[in-house]
Amino acid sequence: MVAEAPGSVRLALAPNVVLLDPEPAVSSAMKEGWARQQSARFLQASTIQPLLRLLQRFEEFTGLYPWQWAPADGEAFIVHLRSGPKPIQLSTARSYEVVIELFVEYLLDRRYEWVETCQERFGLSPQVIFHEGNSVLHSVEYEGDPRRRPLTYDEVQALFDAADARPRRIHGQGRKGTLTALRDAAALKTIYAYGTRRTESSKVDLVDLRRHRKAPQFGQAGSMTVRYGKSSKGTPPKRRTVLLVPEMDWVVDVLDEWVHEIRPRLSPDRHPALWVTERVGRMSPRSINEAFVTARQDAGLDEDLDLHCLRHSYITHLTEFGYPARFVQEQVGHTHASTTAIYMGVSDEYRNQLLEASLRRRLGDDWDLK
Repeated sequence: MVAEAPGSVRLALAPNVVLLDPEPAVSSAMKEGWARQQSARFLQASTIQPLLRLLQRFEEFTGLYPWQWAPADGEAFIVHLRSGPKPIQLSTARSYEVVIELFVEYLLDRRYEWVETCQERFGLSPQVIFHEGNSVLHSVEYEGDPRRRPLTYDEVQALFDAADARPRRIHGQGRKGTLTALRDAAALKTIYAYGTRRTESSKVDLVDLRRHRKAPQFGQAGSMTVRYGKSSKGTPPKRRTVLLVPEMDWVVDVLDEWVHEIRPRLSPDRHPALWVTERVGRMSPRSINEAFVTARQDAGLDEDLDLHCLRHSYITHLTEFGYPARFVQEQVGHTHASTTAIYMGVSDEYRNQLLEASLRRRLGDDWDLK
């Protein structure tokens, strides 16, 4: 007995059943089969569902079924997304093309028998949609929004000052929300102090704050265990431990006040999350992002700055503090040093200091930098 491949026609479509409306039934079975194939790669449902939504979006845009799609349809779809009120980025266009391409490759794979099924039922076969001639080439290492950058030290301070001022303003107005505003300020400071991502920060528990034997003066804030780090497709979340550096030791008092004075007033009971809500839930990545946007607006900072810019700032500032590149890479959980370098945006002052130090080593104390 030969086992069927996940996603094959025989598993997605019941044999010897006459379909009253075959086109939508076969189209749905194709997407269901592909979802099974992706699940067999150990992709999570939270990863697969957005991919299926994109395929559904493409199908609705074209008004055609997968075996009717042609390259011109894919090209029209990308052009449409680029010309709307909120044009997609280059990297987004490529990711969409890759998803559609992977789905079509699945349909064309003879092991799943979709080609034969489409020929038999509709007299058509799926065809390649995106190819070298009409897809976005990956020609540069970084294609993110160039407006995303590290914050300067003054901007970080302005952001935190605005976050600290909000609880006082809310309390003075007699409105609800003082405790959550205090939480938001503490969360933003902690994200910067440890360089964590939005989702990583949301899933940090109290037990993830631990002492570090090399820095007992930091208490429970000596290190943070990140158990839900960003994962590659088909792999579990990457774990890492972020050590608190002396330059960020001010966060010790921030966390101590939050954990022992403010958080208990939200009555979290036995909830494990570090950042809890008034309804005794876990603060979501979206809520963390909204906290940043509110503080950014109150501080009058550039609207192109987003929460991830705090991570850029952390990497840049650790570099300017003099920490080796490998240490910084391990702190933020990057697999490749080139990724860490992309996040970096050191100041002119820092580069001048490096140049000055190099000249002193080579020429002694008599050099004169013009």
